[in-house]
Amino acid sequence: MEAPLTHLEAIVFFSNQENCHNYLMSKRWPDGQVICPHCISKNVGGFSRSRRIWNCKDCRKQFSIKVGTIFENSPLGLDKWLAAMWIIANAKNGASSCELARTLGITQKSAWFMGHRIRLAFQQGSIDKLKGTVEADETFVGMKASNMHKSKRREKVKGTGPIAMIPIFGALERGTEDRPSQVRLKVLNSRKRPDIHGGVSEFVEDGSKLYTDALRSYNGLNERYTHKTVDHAFCYVMGDVHTNGMENFWSLLKRTIKGTYICPSRRHLFRYLDEQAFRFNERTGNDSNRFDLAVSEVSGKRIRYRELISKSA
Repeated sequence: MEAPLTHLEAIVFFSNQENCHNYLMSKRWPDGQVICPHCISKNVGGFSRSRRIWNCKDCRKQFSIKVGTIFENSPLGLDKWLAAMWIIANAKNGASSCELARTLGITQKSAWFMGHRIRLAFQQGSIDKLKGTVEADETFVGMKASNMHKSKRREKVKGTGPIAMIPIFGALERGTEDRPSQVRLKVLNSRKRPDIHGGVSEFVEDGSKLYTDALRSYNGLNERYTHKTVDHAFCYVMGDVHTNGMENFWSLLKRTIKGTYICPSRRHLFRYLDEQAFRFNERTGNDSNRFDLAVSEVSGKRIRYRELISKSA
């Protein structure tokens, strides 16, 4: 089944529950073979069209198209879910929970939970490392002490420094004719050498060309990479050596964080990074392509509300 190509077409198409069900089936089981999410059996039959549920002949359990996906146990219909996925997958600066709530006619709390479940589907989880020519850089997001209420400051200090800022590491593989540039992101504990080296090691293949700024935490990478630096105190470009690609991505990320999500908490920040990285890495496709890819990744992923609000999350 072909997906709609525009937002307007998506609203009309997914307003029909039968279309939602059939479309999700085509993405979850592209070969047409329904598989029981409980016991992974293909011996499934007894589909009830009125209730849209199947009966597994092996484990004797019933299941719907939502079971085993990010939609499981949600009282919201697929029409709202798929509309929300289209919005978040294609909104360049993201979509806040308040905006989703107004658009879908649901509560802000439900929209917030829905948004995080959709971001879970955006997690690419690729084991392939970046290679070729890679730019690495770090930045901070969060709130400055000058903008915080004194009761919320982590410690009483003089001045207005960034005491509540969170460091983020990013690596960008420069694009080629066959492959557009790709980015990987990680929330750091600090900008010290062990954390920076850990991020580089996690994302960049040994032997790659690695371009960074002159931060001393990058020292010692020459043994595994062809490492060159550019000192921003003097210049930003030295031939091919620069980090302008990552700087461009940081500007996109910060417009999303500052303009839409307004200082997300540290424990949820990685989800917003996954969202922005997904849109950036799939930017060469159209809205329908990004939506198709997002929907094809909903299976086998689930997060409960109590996990989201848990202090250990």
